[in-house]
Amino acid sequence: MASDINYQDGPDFSRRDESPAEDEPIHSPGSPRQTEYERIGGRTGSSFLQTLIHLLKGNIGTGLLGLPLAVKNAGLVLGPLSLLAMGIVAVHCMNLLVRCAHHLSPFLSYGDAVEYGMENVSWLSRHSLWGRRVVNMFLNITQLGFCCVYFVFLSDNVKQVVETANGTTGNCHNNQTAVIVPSYDSRLYMLFFLPFIIVLVFIRNLKYLAPLSLVANISMCVSLVLIYYYCLTNIPYPINLPLAGRGVDYPLFFGTAIFAFEGIGVVLPLENKMQNPRNFTTVLYLGMGIVTTLYISLGTIGYIGFGEHIRGSITLNLPLCWLYQAVKLLYSFGIYITYALQFYVSAEILIPPAVARCGPRWALMVDLSIRVALVVLTCALAILIPELDLVISLVGSVSSSALALIIPPLLQIITFHNEDMKLWVMVKDIGISLIGFVGFVAGTSVVLKQFYLHSVCCFSLFLLIYIFK
Repeated sequence: MASDINYQDGPDFSRRDESPAEDEPIHSPGSPRQTEYERIGGRTGSSFLQTLIHLLKGNIGTGLLGLPLAVKNAGLVLGPLSLLAMGIVAVHCMNLLVRCAHHLSPFLSYGDAVEYGMENVSWLSRHSLWGRRVVNMFLNITQLGFCCVYFVFLSDNVKQVVETANGTTGNCHNNQTAVIVPSYDSRLYMLFFLPFIIVLVFIRNLKYLAPLSLVANISMCVSLVLIYYYCLTNIPYPINLPLAGRGVDYPLFFGTAIFAFEGIGVVLPLENKMQNPRNFTTVLYLGMGIVTTLYISLGTIGYIGFGEHIRGSITLNLPLCWLYQAVKLLYSFGIYITYALQFYVSAEILIPPAVARCGPRWALMVDLSIRVALVVLTCALAILIPELDLVISLVGSVSSSALALIIPPLLQIITFHNEDMKLWVMVKDIGISLIGFVGFVAGTSVVLKQFYLHSVCCFSLFLLIYIFK
């Protein structure tokens, strides 16, 4: 969800998908500094409760709505257990990042921490700048990947509302409508949203989005409450679902789950903004405990409620009555506003170097042109893979696994390797990174295979239509 920590002081990186990363000159470890998004505790910092709220808002987004399908891919028992294990490992990796950053220098971003850590290793120090660049690359992939997900989410949900508008009733106990009017392909809906999103990202100062962000947060919270209410009041009996899914589908579960748990980018900025950063560990464990509980509960009851018919977003399974049609539109509005917040991070990384190379006369034109190009790129990628579950799994497998599982344990090894690190700790760190790498390879390959099959089927269908037209 969108967050509103401080729109006046600079970019808002206080949500799970937003992490500051900017190309700066190399600094030696131990040299304290503070970038524009950081706040050094004190009276101006965030309180315990404020930080907890920001952490919760930063980890609850579209990934939550895709978890019922993830549980289907893993199984009714294996899925929740895997979510619990992944939540524990993800929180552990977040804590590792905080510990490493504290050891290296105060007020570091994720990329800075990796760069400083590599400077601790003689044979890596010459290439330490590439550590930050790799993190920035994965952050950009993650941010723009989330923007692709938002295009697909908006098109799927609005398309369903439009197609069922003529037959939508006030009866929410019957998940059917009298008349379903076929409309345009979901890709055309993406193109319809394209100019509106371009106009949205032209707002270069986030403080002007603060009122809309507040409304978006409220609308998404109301939507989630209604989704939980429907799922809890419509659990079928008896429950006859597989306890474990097919092995070939488990990588899809991994991609979706790590997509949801990829909140590590928000950890250091939130801790830097706390009035008392020593309490951040408590905030982290409490907040992520709540998040993990929400993930497991909605993933499980959503799968139980809709069974084998569960779709890429649980909103697409809700009854076609006015109440739950409004839920889809409310959540879609929240996602529309959130697009600008996700986009802002990549824009702040990619645009300033390009603007710096041109004169002041062309600065605004270059800025807006890059924004248009990035939005068009995310729309084009969404059009290429218009399946919400595949896009979520792909983004999770490619970038979220690297940021959340692979890099933090390796950072601990290079940060503390000269300080009598215990063998079991090193083995544990290597094991977590290997799990992340296996998930990265397996998840990406399975998604790309399904994308290939989807493309072949679509091409064959269009060919048959053309032949027999």
